[in-house]
Amino acid sequence: MNHPVGVNTWVWTSPLTDAALAELAPRIRDWGFDAVELPVENPGDFDPGRAAELLSELDLKPSVVLVMGPGRELVAAPDPVIESTQAYLRHVADVAARVGSPVIAGPAYTSVGRTWRLSDAERRDCYALLRDNLRPVLDHAARRGVRLAVEPLNRYETSLLNTVEQTLDALAGLPEDQCGIALDVYHQNIEERDIPAAIRAASGRIAHVQVCGNDRGAPGADHLDWPGILAALADSGYTGPLIIESFTADNATIATAASIWRPLATTQDDLAREGLAFLRAAQTEQKDVT
Repeated sequence: MNHPVGVNTWVWTSPLTDAALAELAPRIRDWGFDAVELPVENPGDFDPGRAAELLSELDLKPSVVLVMGPGRELVAAPDPVIESTQAYLRHVADVAARVGSPVIAGPAYTSVGRTWRLSDAERRDCYALLRDNLRPVLDHAARRGVRLAVEPLNRYETSLLNTVEQTLDALAGLPEDQCGIALDVYHQNIEERDIPAAIRAASGRIAHVQVCGNDRGAPGADHLDWPGILAALADSGYTGPLIIESFTADNATIATAASIWRPLATTQDDLAREGLAFLRAAQTEQKDVT
């Protein structure tokens, strides 16, 4: 099948505002994208109602990502921190429901960049605590018709969930229809020895997929095995969108957070357009092969 293709607004800006979305969304539609991904960095950055109306007018499907910034923790943290993080995640689910996104995706366990050494016993305890602390969030999201997709990150951004195997272990026992996995090929390229095999191992639980080049640039201008990745996604039964997630070096905050120290394309518009063209062509080639 051909997956819808979308792009995250982080390619251009952070945080997302009403004005930025009003400027970006028509261009994204005109280039031929099917979807746009909206990061909820902080409640109130943008109006979900206005976003819903705009994307509906442009016939763009929405997806929503959560952001685990400093102070957002679901394990190994004081109770008030965990409770405030749960409240934030419930808010993100509310935003997703309002804009019409069936999924919220991201590293819903610890703040990005937080790393510490874990013994096997400590890891098991953290996974058990994560499940306990996710359950009220999942219940709230399910009532809103929203599924949580938990994203493993690379070793430099977290020490808790780096691989599909770890993430499946951590989520074991949580309802699959409420809690799935978000796959990001950037992180998989660092952590998985065989990306297609890891994708197949997540079959039935893949709820969201983000794509980019191995250097965070446009997908296709890289060394990744895209035919293998697309074939594995087909085998896994995933039918959702492929969302290009990259970042701009022009925004100091986001560039530092994502370690973007140089331009990844001639322009950010080129990154989006070239990535879209590659994904369209790669899916057509994959369909012809099969």
